[in-house]
Amino acid sequence: MDLSAELELAKKLARKAGEVILDHYAREIVAEKKLGVDNFYEPVTAADKEASRLIVEGIERAYPRDGILSEEEADAAEHRLTKDRVWIIDPIDGTAGFVKKDGDFAVQIGLAENGRAVAGVVLLPFHGVLYYASRSRGAFKETAEGTDQLQTSDQTEYGEMLMAVSRNHRSPKINAILADFGVKGETQRGSVGLKIGLIAEQVCDLYIHLSPRTKLWDTCAPQVILEEAGGRLTDLFGEDFRYDIADVQNYGGIVATNGTSHEETIKRLGPLLSDFGRLKQSPQGAGR
Repeated sequence: MDLSAELELAKKLARKAGEVILDHYAREIVAEKKLGVDNFYEPVTAADKEASRLIVEGIERAYPRDGILSEEEADAAEHRLTKDRVWIIDPIDGTAGFVKKDGDFAVQIGLAENGRAVAGVVLLPFHGVLYYASRSRGAFKETAEGTDQLQTSDQTEYGEMLMAVSRNHRSPKINAILADFGVKGETQRGSVGLKIGLIAEQVCDLYIHLSPRTKLWDTCAPQVILEEAGGRLTDLFGEDFRYDIADVQNYGGIVATNGTSHEETIKRLGPLLSDFGRLKQSPQGAGR
């Protein structure tokens, strides 16, 4: 599957969006509240909306027959589900970090085909880091110093692992997981894409996100990057993500690992999830 043209477009649009976002970042940021698809209020800024329009319009011009799902655009799910290929976009993953000006936010552009993530770009504008990958072509990290191919660690001993945890949305239950797993340490960072990128480049080894509130645009692009680097990404119960469903919410949370430790991580999480009263919940609205 040659998706080099699609990947180059995604990289180009991510960089353009990153320039727009950094321009806003240098000025006063005014955050509004929006009601998300899960009926929770969350922050949104002019930068989110402007970056989304830039990316969506660029994709529409290049691939008018593809479907598009962006966090900041109305989702025409009935139309989207008729498409074999759907671009899934988070113009700013980590808006909370953007508003706080802590640097931890990302532009995420993913492409799914027949419900499976096949290409993805995660740009960290403030840090000058670009992660990208397409199926069977490897995953890469690009900075001003050059481009390196990514490969996850092969660590299986939790006492030697670092766990990425959320900086802005940390659950108290994460402390119980850290203690039970006995990991070597934790790295607190914002943005799902950023944390998954840390696993892809061996800075961390696993990431567990308990909340049912992430969406398809949080996981699509990071998933293909992590998996092409040798890692795995599923929900808390070991179920694979599908991107051809009407309901965009990831009810099952997120587990991202270096790959070699994934099955044991899912197995070890089971009793903890039971203690937390965390039950398996299916998305509403099946795919085609």
